[in-house]
Amino acid sequence: MNKFIQLLLASAIATSTLTACNSETGTPAPEESSTIVATNGKPVIYQVLPRLFGNTNATNKPWGTIEENGVGKFSDFTPKALEEIRALGADYIWYTGSLHHALVRDYTAFGISNDDPDVIKGRAGSPYAIKDYYSVNPDLANDPAKRLEEFKALIERSHDAGLKVIIDIVPNHVARNYQSLAKPEGVRDFGADDDTSVAYARDNNFYYVPGEPFQVPEAEDGYQPLNGESHPLADGKFEETPAKWTGNGSRAPQPAQNDWYETVKINFGVRPDGSYDFPQLPEEYAQKDFRAHAAFWADKEVPDSWKKFRQITDYWLEFGVDGFRYDMSGMVPVAFWSYLNSSIKMQKPDALLLAEIYQPDLYRDYIHLGKMDYLYDKVGSYDAIRAVMEGKAGTDPLVDIQKSLEGIEDNMLRFMENHDEQRIASPEFAGNPRAGIPAMVVSTTISGAPTLLYFGQELGEPGAGDAGFGKSSRTTIFDYWSVPTIRRWNNEGAFNSEKLSESEQQLRSFYQRLMNFSTESEALRGEYQDLHEYNRKHSAGYDDSVYTFARWSGDDRLLIVANFDKAPKNFELEIPDDLKKAWNPTDKETKLHDQLGSYQTKLQWKDASGSASIEIPPMSGYVLKLQ
Repeated sequence: MNKFIQLLLASAIATSTLTACNSETGTPAPEESSTIVATNGKPVIYQVLPRLFGNTNATNKPWGTIEENGVGKFSDFTPKALEEIRALGADYIWYTGSLHHALVRDYTAFGISNDDPDVIKGRAGSPYAIKDYYSVNPDLANDPAKRLEEFKALIERSHDAGLKVIIDIVPNHVARNYQSLAKPEGVRDFGADDDTSVAYARDNNFYYVPGEPFQVPEAEDGYQPLNGESHPLADGKFEETPAKWTGNGSRAPQPAQNDWYETVKINFGVRPDGSYDFPQLPEEYAQKDFRAHAAFWADKEVPDSWKKFRQITDYWLEFGVDGFRYDMSGMVPVAFWSYLNSSIKMQKPDALLLAEIYQPDLYRDYIHLGKMDYLYDKVGSYDAIRAVMEGKAGTDPLVDIQKSLEGIEDNMLRFMENHDEQRIASPEFAGNPRAGIPAMVVSTTISGAPTLLYFGQELGEPGAGDAGFGKSSRTTIFDYWSVPTIRRWNNEGAFNSEKLSESEQQLRSFYQRLMNFSTESEALRGEYQDLHEYNRKHSAGYDDSVYTFARWSGDDRLLIVANFDKAPKNFELEIPDDLKKAWNPTDKETKLHDQLGSYQTKLQWKDASGSASIEIPPMSGYVLKLQ
């Protein structure tokens, strides 16, 4: 019997048991105890690159080899390291770059073919050019022959520490030299059965340029693979006939230097003219749960690539992972996500499914029809908050952005750093890690959605230094490198503050308090009301470098105040009559206590409104709880 149908039958029997996964302050407190832990009410996801996390080699030579620069291992995530990540407030850990991707190192002794530097970015390679979906990066194992066993042990250690594990799935593209050594019996490699004489066929895994060989991109700005170092395969050639379409959609047999030339695009049954060659998912399924979606697809013929990715996620769910971050999911049809995600939820209803997507007009389809739990809120909230931090805009646009997300605000992952974005502390961004304090207060408390914390962000890591292919301001994902702030926090495996500066300790303490508060607060999973528009009209001294709103659930009531300015602010925070009616205070005065520090003030209630005197330092934020 088809595994999908077996799952449907099991669901019919056990439906009642299955539930879907839903829908620095002015006076810093001392460093928090490691006994603080997060709950799963409002998730915190800690993103980390294992390649960099445990690497304590400070050489950091541009284009350096493993022997010169070192590399982190799965084993560097010791119980102590994981305990401290959990204590920071995380309840998920996203191990970025764990899957086996193309890289420049000789592992032929382990049966792994060498990869060509002409189609690899950097020396360590891009985590998003997957070479083998059923294995993990041999660089990260103490014994490459036992790399899967070592990754399995890491998952078990993570679970023991109270952390759930997320890995990447990159459905839009794979490495040009995709070859799975570890695929289960019966699984065929991508492209193994393709008809390469045609540009497109529904069950081809790739698109082709018939009769044309692939050509390595013409170098720009003096670029040379491995910075010109001699290598037997670095000859300006890569054998691929016929040429395949490139990962970003380029159909040219010779992609451009700025194309995703190290990857090839996966065919999901979208014809070259953009039309669909698969069954259409009816619009009414936006209101149906994952079981209905699974039932819809159970008897449908779908493109071969769909089936291959279901085999991949089946494998990793059974391996023990707890969720997936989907790379560039907006480049893949929403119907495929309905098919894949409903299959995943049938097996693991609480699996966390997170989509990288940058098209706001598709958000609701990817949530309701595609059955995603969470989407990147990059184009809206991140971009707008960043503009405020850089002094390029005020806070006023945040009001309309939040309105535009009505109904899906709790599905929008909030972040101010990740591997694609520049570090807050870098000169190319804000140039000061404290600028992230008001940004993270707003980003973390404005909705019930998860918060993403990128490793080193909590220490003010500036991402300095050109690593080779990776340039300063973004911590490199392409090179063998180490992260200075993380090295000092590591402190020979102690994972403590002994080697951190006072400012780094204070910043980490802020993040720890904010993340843990966010996971425990009922109010942050409850109601929201904007206070910014009202105060811009009614409060003297309140300007567009400040942002405020209210959050509450029952008697758990919060006023969020953030000051993005480099100067302190003093103003009366005015509470409109409709919020007073909703809260229905019984006393004329209510004490307000900041949950992230020691600041206190009072809220004076009037006949039809209220006000609170606010004094807030530069680049800071308050979470004021009504006592």
